Amino acid sequence: MGDIRILDPLGLDALIAELRRRGYRVMGPTVRGDAIVTGDLFTADDLPRGIGDSQEPGEYRLRQRDDDAYFGFAAPAQSTKPVFFPADEVIWHGRREHDHFSVEHGADAAAPVALVGVRSCDLRATEIQDRVLASRKYVDAHYAARRAGTFVVAVACADPAATCFCASMGTGPRPADTDPDTQQPAYDLLLTESLHDGEHHFIVEIGTDAGREIADAAGATPGTDRDHDEAVAITDAAAAKQTRAIDTSTIHDVLRASAESPRWDDVASRCLACTNCTLVCPTCFCTTIEDSSDLAGDNAERHRVWDSCFSENFSYIHGGPLRADVKARYRQWITHKLSSWEDQFGMLGCVGCGRCIAWCPVGIDITAEAAALGRMANA
Repeated sequence: MGDIRILDPLGLDALIAELRRRGYRVMGPTVRGDAIVTGDLFTADDLPRGIGDSQEPGEYRLRQRDDDAYFGFAAPAQSTKPVFFPADEVIWHGRREHDHFSVEHGADAAAPVALVGVRSCDLRATEIQDRVLASRKYVDAHYAARRAGTFVVAVACADPAATCFCASMGTGPRPADTDPDTQQPAYDLLLTESLHDGEHHFIVEIGTDAGREIADAAGATPGTDRDHDEAVAITDAAAAKQTRAIDTSTIHDVLRASAESPRWDDVASRCLACTNCTLVCPTCFCTTIEDSSDLAGDNAERHRVWDSCFSENFSYIHGGPLRADVKARYRQWITHKLSSWEDQFGMLGCVGCGRCIAWCPVGIDITAEAAALGRMANA
């Protein structure tokens, strides 16, 4: 057991205020319209207090809780990925001036980000993005600049949705203390929200010296071994509530053996190729380039925008797409997530957040498809 503290609900305001005082842009879960999304936090009142969520295949709804939990929901509709890897960003913009053309990079210096309330699955997804975009030979400079100096206040999950399966993926509901790839601390602070017998407080686990400074500034008081045991029990209970799972010990080889499985025709008959699953996935990183100019031709911009392997044009080469039908595109997506991603990066590309299930209009379930392929491969 490490350094354990206790923070009362009023301490959340102090924590956010201290992070802002230190120059961070504080971002976390907040209600926007009919969804919980990641947005700017100015006070604890911006958090979704007393709001829960209901997520089923093809369904996402907010609901009113019967308590004042600040983090009583499973996960925001979109992960923290757009904070560091936006859906549309200007790579460069240029202007024609007399006899020359000037070009300026699109990335501007910005304040470091403090993520408050990030879930274990999304924290692991960010670590995966770090590996893909910032730890290989060619670094994505825009991503790396946004990630620099990030302060992380993670929140352990106590109320998983019906679509969650992070426990089977080893990515939650309690985050690992360290990033398994870099062995660096995974978070600065970890909060576990405790509500019972009329008591409402947060069990705080210190991950870094910077986190300890913030906890002290927010008025966190010393905790005990018993508090730590309670935090572990809360996440153990959350893991036990999950009913979906993927067998990570077999799925890599199952997909390798299933290239010609008739299951692909079955799923293709249901899939709309709408790209929703890839757009809400916290680890997908495929992009394309879009160029634009004004009517006079004096100003031009190059944008990088998210793309999807479910798009027919995504695999377009020399006169036609390599994956012309939906069957091939779904097979590419799930095989990359659960098999070839491991070959490529040494890890799986799925964190079990369940968003692809909830936001699929027809409710296609990646865990059900993986199980079906496993049964057919072993038949």
